[in-house]
Amino acid sequence: MSRQLEGHRVAILATDGVEQDELIEPRRAVEEAGAAVTLISLEPGEIQAFRGDVQPADRFPVDLVVSRASVDDFDGLILPGGTMNPDRLRVDDHAVAFVRHFVHVGKPVGAIGHGPWILLDADVVGGRTLTSWPSLRTDIINAGGSHVNEKVVVDRNLVTSRGPADLHWFCAAIVGKFTQMPQPVEPF
Repeated sequence: MSRQLEGHRVAILATDGVEQDELIEPRRAVEEAGAAVTLISLEPGEIQAFRGDVQPADRFPVDLVVSRASVDDFDGLILPGGTMNPDRLRVDDHAVAFVRHFVHVGKPVGAIGHGPWILLDADVVGGRTLTSWPSLRTDIINAGGSHVNEKVVVDRNLVTSRGPADLHWFCAAIVGKFTQMPQPVEPF
């Protein structure tokens, strides 16, 4: 197994309602590639994952609250979907600012399913091509982006995917994109 992300720090931004597989599979992929992963959310404690937005699944401990998170502490960001998760994140000013800053400084961001919803509120999709869960198509177009129906789309520092059926391709794409990040520099 290749450890091409050894020394890199990856943030996952999620809250209650996150689609379980869209949280655990990308996390597993970047951890197996050597990255340290931090689960960031709106509140301390745990978040409740779901399957298909209706079936409660596992709970996951939160490592850091987004209002205290700094983009400077991370090399990549993952935005899993589930309908409720990004809908809650996109109305939180700290979460939106965190995502916006990540994109603006050019760090890689992977968003799957409904995850790209928060990219719309961060105002970072204009002039970009994305894919997503089908119901976001009109929202992406109205925000000035292009929407395509493909398993994975890489547009500069954004990697987007349609949903759980495309997790294999999404995970490979984010590990590949995150591998292109500059190697972290150890402080003196």
